[in-house]
Amino acid sequence: MAEGTELVLVMTTFPDTGKAGEAARILLAHKLAACCTIIPGNSIYTWQGKTCEEAEAVMLIKTRASLYAELENKIKEIHPYQVPEIISLPAVAVYQAYSEWVREVTGE
Repeated sequence: MAEGTELVLVMTTFPDTGKAGEAARILLAHKLAACCTIIPGNSIYTWQGKTCEEAEAVMLIKTRASLYAELENKIKEIHPYQVPEIISLPAVAVYQAYSEWVREVTGE
């Protein structure tokens, strides 16, 4: 296990798994992510003063912290939402071999 790793888990949502898959392929092609996991589900949220409930797909993006700014810009560029959810969570501990793989795949 590697501690103090520079890996992050970035979360975003898309209106469906198809759009999330398209975005994942773009992020992988640009080496901004090593892996994107897509989870179908529902979101209940407040938007413009109204409570809304929509089907959405959550995308969990595994990447390096140093790529966050570029990743955020690319997500904003390709995302269909006016205000996309983009949240980065630090990886406190990561299996060493996985950490090495993420760094390798993302071009470090």
